[in-house]
Amino acid sequence: MKSVCVLGLGYIGLPTAALLASRGLRVFGVDIDQRVVSTVSNGGIHIMEADLEGLVQKVISNGALSAHLAPVPADVFMITVPTPLTHDRRPQLEYVFAAARSIAPHLKKGNAVVLESTSPVGTTQKVADILAEARPDLSFPRQNQVGEPDVAVAYCPERVLPGRILIELVDNDRCVGGLTLACTERAVTVYETFVRGAILRTNAATAELVKLAENAFRDVNIAFANELSMVADKHETDVWEVIALANRHPRVNILKPGPGVGGHCIAVDPWFIVDSAPQEARLIRTAREVNDHKAQYVFDCVAKHLEGSQSTLVTCFGLAFKADVDDLRESPSLEIVERLGHAFPGRVAAVDPFVSKASAVLKAAGVTLLGLEEGFARDGVFVLLVDHTVFTRASPSKLEGRAVIDTRGIWRKSAKLN
Repeated sequence: MKSVCVLGLGYIGLPTAALLASRGLRVFGVDIDQRVVSTVSNGGIHIMEADLEGLVQKVISNGALSAHLAPVPADVFMITVPTPLTHDRRPQLEYVFAAARSIAPHLKKGNAVVLESTSPVGTTQKVADILAEARPDLSFPRQNQVGEPDVAVAYCPERVLPGRILIELVDNDRCVGGLTLACTERAVTVYETFVRGAILRTNAATAELVKLAENAFRDVNIAFANELSMVADKHETDVWEVIALANRHPRVNILKPGPGVGGHCIAVDPWFIVDSAPQEARLIRTAREVNDHKAQYVFDCVAKHLEGSQSTLVTCFGLAFKADVDDLRESPSLEIVERLGHAFPGRVAAVDPFVSKASAVLKAAGVTLLGLEEGFARDGVFVLLVDHTVFTRASPSKLEGRAVIDTRGIWRKSAKLN
């Protein structure tokens, strides 16, 4: 293996491509967005991720990585494109299948195709079937068949945390599942070039469900914390104190609540399980509904503060889906701010040090994006949605005279919470 073609230069594809290039492989990064290709070609990055820009600059300057609008021949093809949900919460796999069709003309005997995009069980086999239809001159695998096909096809999900992607791509264990044993082994050789964690071998269907199970597990646990926060509000108790005391039990570890659940993984992946097994996945569905509802609950709390007032201002702190990143994907904070902007025109502003300009969503909602000090200078209601480090360091004096709704529990001892 000397060359890799990575399809999709997003939060996973670009760091993976850069890491592979740093290990002496010739890497071709592919994206359908001209802006992304131009940015990467010039040694830049279009996402915020620790240490990524320096690595990209290095591998672009030494020629190990190049960016393209279409696939080129390589020994290994990695598919890292998005798999969003449709409006009715069904897995949208068109990007994966389009990527498979785009690489078909370039395949040759001895190649490997590895799908990393989060996918429902059975997607890897569908990719192999698409490739087989496009290239009848080559043999492709069927799940658990004996023998080695001309082109190996496997699945290997990422399991990284934004802000630590380069570290966790290297250090975390990886689960590699081929459609055959031979496919698994060929895919393992790809990850052995940069992964220090354990590489765990299985079949493709198991690997697909492992990825979904990991995020559904986390979603269920967060849903418990979010539901508990609403119960605590009803009883006028401090949910963070309840959790802290309950967690002193040697077998209890309740997570922290928030305004909902965001990001492209936890807020999306459980629906893939529900879609494939709607009668069996009742707890997973309920957890998703609880977490989705939390944004509406926070909106209702803010609206209650504004009852009877035509002028009270609202300042929302945080737009990203988690602390200290610029990632707005599936962000409940952004959803809450958007709803408030439409409901209370001209009165809502947002502060997020990781977001440099207002998105089209905020502009359409009439929400003003302010700097940190401008935000703290406003009167009215403060709504803390994201526990960015800079917010945790805010002086209690910044909160005096404001009604504070704290969904993260970091301002509750500095202000009178309502």
